[in-house]
Amino acid sequence: MQIRAKKTRMERPLSGVDRGRPIAARRGRPEGEERIIALCDAVLDLAGALFDIPSRELRRPGRSSSGISRARQIAMYVAHVVLRLSMAEVGRGFGRDRTTVLHACHLVEDLRDDPEFDRVVAVAERIARAAFVNPRL
Repeated sequence: MQIRAKKTRMERPLSGVDRGRPIAARRGRPEGEERIIALCDAVLDLAGALFDIPSRELRRPGRSSSGISRARQIAMYVAHVVLRLSMAEVGRGFGRDRTTVLHACHLVEDLRDDPEFDRVVAVAERIARAAFVNPRL
């Protein structure tokens, strides 16, 4: 008697329902993923307004000019510190790797020795805290 292994999902042909949908739509997102993405999008919008940069520039994949990258790094830092998202969550929300978030957080911490830069980051933190952590009605 020969035992045949059950075919995995990858080996089975796609059903008519799944055939035209993207892979991510078929799998679904983990619980809470939409919340993380929504929070990171809101932080990007705040950073765009604060630094007078179109938020689509902050969302653009790949490398950007130093001003846009710095604003994105501050937004990542704020999302991690104020919203208490893990670096992996911030990375998913920003469409970046968690090591990029780690680099951004270390860089912002190092640059906070400059009083002017520290003031800008403190304002960004205060705005995010007011908008997300302690909303006043």
